[in-house]
Amino acid sequence: MAHLRSRRSLALAVPVVLSLTASLGFLPAAASAAPAAETAAQAADAPKLAYVVNTSTNRDTIASVTKAVAEAGGTVVVTYDRIGVIVVHSANPAFAQQMRTVRGVQSAGATRTAPLTAAGTTAEGAVQMLSDEQAERTARASAATEGSEPLEADQWDLRAIGADKAARINPGSSDVTVAVIDTGVDDTHPDLAPNFAASQSANCVGGKADTSEGAWRPYTSADYHGTHVAGEVAAARNGIGVAGVAPGVKVAGIKVSDPDNGLFYPESVVCAFVFAADHGVEITNNSYYVDPWLYNCMDDPDQRAIVDAVNRAQLYATKKGTLHLASAGNSNHDLDADAIVDDSSPDDSTPVNRTIDPHECFDIPTQLPGVVTVSATGVKNLKSYYSSYGRGVVDVAAPGGDRRYQIPDTPSKNGRILSTMPNGQYAFLQGTSMASPHAAGVAALLKSTYPHAGPAQLQALLKAQADNPGCPESYDQDGDGAQDAVCEGGQRLNGFYGFGIVNALRAVD
Repeated sequence: MAHLRSRRSLALAVPVVLSLTASLGFLPAAASAAPAAETAAQAADAPKLAYVVNTSTNRDTIASVTKAVAEAGGTVVVTYDRIGVIVVHSANPAFAQQMRTVRGVQSAGATRTAPLTAAGTTAEGAVQMLSDEQAERTARASAATEGSEPLEADQWDLRAIGADKAARINPGSSDVTVAVIDTGVDDTHPDLAPNFAASQSANCVGGKADTSEGAWRPYTSADYHGTHVAGEVAAARNGIGVAGVAPGVKVAGIKVSDPDNGLFYPESVVCAFVFAADHGVEITNNSYYVDPWLYNCMDDPDQRAIVDAVNRAQLYATKKGTLHLASAGNSNHDLDADAIVDDSSPDDSTPVNRTIDPHECFDIPTQLPGVVTVSATGVKNLKSYYSSYGRGVVDVAAPGGDRRYQIPDTPSKNGRILSTMPNGQYAFLQGTSMASPHAAGVAALLKSTYPHAGPAQLQALLKAQADNPGCPESYDQDGDGAQDAVCEGGQRLNGFYGFGIVNALRAVD
């Protein structure tokens, strides 16, 4: 079973963005040469790990560093010369340490803590498949609304942001593509096939793009996460099943989940951002965090190198016109707090308890400059009980579902989000993973309405059209007398909703 990343993500407050950008853009190169590398015999019994080596984009420097990689016992998997990121495999346990002393290397580190061949822990998200009885009841209810899809009566989320009405005005342009960076997308699903962009899809697992036919599809039906997300963005209005927020735009799939353990390793995500940029993708959705660290701390050289590599890739895509959106997380954490306990990292070997400062240790890619952070809401337009939050961190909010405290008056009375699943099926899921694609769909509608808008303009438009309910007077969801989360801020900007809940109708009206 895949380790599905129905996760959180966060964006930086301006002072932190500046600090992060500076630290990654101007890392000093070490002056000394690399120590003598271990011989193949010495490293024979050591596990092989993957690494990123980050350098300048100067050709001579890259050539020199590549030579040093070989001398240190490394094998180059792929070189992204336009961003100065080299993906390497090595069995030399001192590889990263040696590379950090090489002239021209700005950062270097292991991208995992478990050997390349080892499978990590697995987990399955909470899935509720749509039963035949539910589908029949929902179809009867949907038939009462002219022009609706057969299962749309259960899609309270579309109505919550005016997406049903927006579709009648402008369903989105087929010139706009949202790439779902995830576990793969089943493009054979009848609700996804009409809008799928195969030419903008790939398998990026391991750091090198594979564009062969079907490479972007999930490994098994258990890797359903990306297919569900894709349907939320752009399931077609074709008289079948459900509808997406932007049913007229294109959706692509870029698979980054490891086949052994389902984890989203840094080299795969670097590949995804570069591939999206080079293939004309306007928007990416990122409902995950980069494994194996929930938060990457800048005082750790391996984690620092991971942040550096992924940031270079997403900035490259941003400069080429791609806007990135990502989920805020399902831990109900205050991401603007002084400290957060992380007991899940590293998730590819043995996790350890650590207390981190979220202003110094970064959840990526979503705590990177320019990435839109999305929190989750339920049918009552209230923050979902699980959604992480934080003043100056969350940019916007969107429907992600709430099965406990926000139950809709729909045929299935299911507070989760109904969307597509592999093999032509449908299911209810909830999470900030579901919120982010709703916001990505609205961003796609904005791009369709304002085709010349760049990433910064799109982000500004997304915030401007949002509806902000303001902080609730009380957030005691379980009624035990204690606040389950504290919302800070005002009607215009606050920690629960950022600038507000996205509005599809305003995006096209």
